[in-house]
Amino acid sequence: MTDPEITPELVAAHGLKPEEYDRILTIIGRAPTFTELGIFSAMWNEHCSYKSSKKWLRTLPTTGPQVICGPGENAGVVDIGDGQALVFKMESHNHPSYIEPYQGAATGVGGILRDVFTMGARPVAAMNALSFGAPSHPKTTHLLAGAVAGIGGYGNCFGVPTVGGELRFDSAYDGNCLVNAFAAGLAEADAIFYSAASGVGMPVVYLGAKTGRDGVGGATMASAEFDDTIEEKRPTVQVGDPFTEKRLMEATLELMQTGAVISIQDMGAAGLTCSAVEMGDKGGLGIRLDLDRVPVREAGMTAYEMMLSESQERMLMVLRPEKEAEAKAVFEKWDLDFAIVGETIPEDRFLIMHGNEARADLPLSQLASSAPEYDRPWVASAPPPALGPLPDIAPLEALRRLAGHPNHCSRAWVWEQYDTQVGADTLRPPGRGAGIVRVHGTGKALAFTSDVNPHYVAADPFEGGKQAVAEACRNLVAAGARPLAATDNLNFGNPEKPEIMGQLVMAIKGIGEACRALDFPIVSGNVSLYNETDGRAILPTPTIGGVGLIEAGRPLIGSAAREGDVAVLLGETLGHLGQSALLRDLFDRREGPPPPVDLAGEARAAALVLEHAGRIGACTDLSEGGLALGAFELALAGGVGVTLETEDLAMLFGEDQGRYLLAMEPDEAAALIAASDGLAQVVGRFGGDSIAFGEASEPLETMRAAFREGLTRQFG
Repeated sequence: MTDPEITPELVAAHGLKPEEYDRILTIIGRAPTFTELGIFSAMWNEHCSYKSSKKWLRTLPTTGPQVICGPGENAGVVDIGDGQALVFKMESHNHPSYIEPYQGAATGVGGILRDVFTMGARPVAAMNALSFGAPSHPKTTHLLAGAVAGIGGYGNCFGVPTVGGELRFDSAYDGNCLVNAFAAGLAEADAIFYSAASGVGMPVVYLGAKTGRDGVGGATMASAEFDDTIEEKRPTVQVGDPFTEKRLMEATLELMQTGAVISIQDMGAAGLTCSAVEMGDKGGLGIRLDLDRVPVREAGMTAYEMMLSESQERMLMVLRPEKEAEAKAVFEKWDLDFAIVGETIPEDRFLIMHGNEARADLPLSQLASSAPEYDRPWVASAPPPALGPLPDIAPLEALRRLAGHPNHCSRAWVWEQYDTQVGADTLRPPGRGAGIVRVHGTGKALAFTSDVNPHYVAADPFEGGKQAVAEACRNLVAAGARPLAATDNLNFGNPEKPEIMGQLVMAIKGIGEACRALDFPIVSGNVSLYNETDGRAILPTPTIGGVGLIEAGRPLIGSAAREGDVAVLLGETLGHLGQSALLRDLFDRREGPPPPVDLAGEARAAALVLEHAGRIGACTDLSEGGLALGAFELALAGGVGVTLETEDLAMLFGEDQGRYLLAMEPDEAAALIAASDGLAQVVGRFGGDSIAFGEASEPLETMRAAFREGLTRQFG
């Protein structure tokens, strides 16, 4: 097949700016081949190079005594004691999920699982954070159903419990849904596998499934806006096979026990190109690949297609040559491909051979760590409209409508499609705050949560970034877990627009400040930009995936109130309704600043909860929907009613930060309040069969029906 002529139109189709193409010409001193153009396109796109965000990502705190490995590897690693480590990461699969929701979401799960077991960890938990358009939009039902089915279809077959996540709807996502996938796994702390190649003349080995034409150009597609040519992008979506992935994991973990692995890398975005370049660049080596040895499932594949294919369930490894026979036997046993496709070389060179011809010959270091880096102009976000008068609505009516709204109602329809108990170590499934998984064979447990309020971020990116981190910490603390570390998934629009870049910059600043104050380092993550269609961007959505540890002998905190418990409010309530769910979801009012985040206050409240965890029967952090929705959820989980002493709309639905609602026996509550230095107070009691605010009440069953039927009423 003859290579096409490299024209300005072809360069633009590869997502490269004219000045970037000029830089390529300077680097290699000639026009690139078609395959070389594809390689530069893959490595220099936003999805792989982070060229718009690297400057700001470097400002995040990434270290601490608990951190074994921070950003830069397949996933982050933290120490959980007793010689064990937790490996975790969150990544986006937004563009593919909008084009083809089932396969897009399914392969997002597959990719994040590979990131974890590539480092030697067995996955023990998964989460997902999903953002879709308005419930009334004609595509929302299709996207929601397809993405949820894809997540369940892949995760259930692979065999990892889904223990938490988020689901939101807003018209800002009408043209670009978000599917963020999280996975965590357990490994021995002294047996973590990394991706940096080492040693000259070492075999480079292809592992797993065969290479096809699915996903060619996927990373480049993920680094561009959508327009009316979206259907033409369908072939760039990968196709997953969870049963092959399960075999790949077992074979990889078995291989790691043989001592054969020098370095190993998942073939994710940009496939063979990115995995080979990153391994070589991190090790300061060159890579030579012979594509005639690559296992393929389609005839006549070109070098361009093989290098850019994102076919799933594949890995690349640098092998100790004396272990070749032993390593090959492992993969043959699991009926997976094992092929030596190249070797490490001392020169700074990425040499691609195909049909005895050099299809690419490039300086390898210029493809990865020396990729373009931009300091894009940015402007601060304009303040939102001032907060108007309070709406005229009875508090119980507000709660009933809010509890039945698609943004706040039961998500059981979603998580019941996921296997939440596979592995038999799930202590708390989705739907009750942070998910909790037992560390098998120990007295320890791990808590997982995913949090962000994009409306806060849109109104004030700095405070919104702080709040996402603070809420993640609160959700972990509410389960009795000590926050360990976080992974971030930064979803924004086009960074070439100063106002969008400003959102990204200020959100990262807010995230960094909160992580430093709360000793909650960012150890892995993903940036997903260009999430917009026809010039309309999504809400800025910097999702925070948090993990926490419940040490052996420490109590779990429950999530269900009991008859006779008192309701204890911990933290200061001022009735802040700016950017609140009450105004937004019931009255379509997006007014006022988001609630400020007092990080010192967050730390004080968290310390009090953890110190008195053994006294607390149940706990929830207060966020969207405020005290009213938090009290209702604790009551509903326990099958009891709740009476709150106030009827004040702002006190009930305000979203002041740094707060928890506790359900406690009266004597235990008195002891905590005495120790709280005025931070805690009784605001009501749990019991009976109704929800009451002051003198007004409504049957619990009425509220329960609204809550349970919210998604069904909307989507059928």
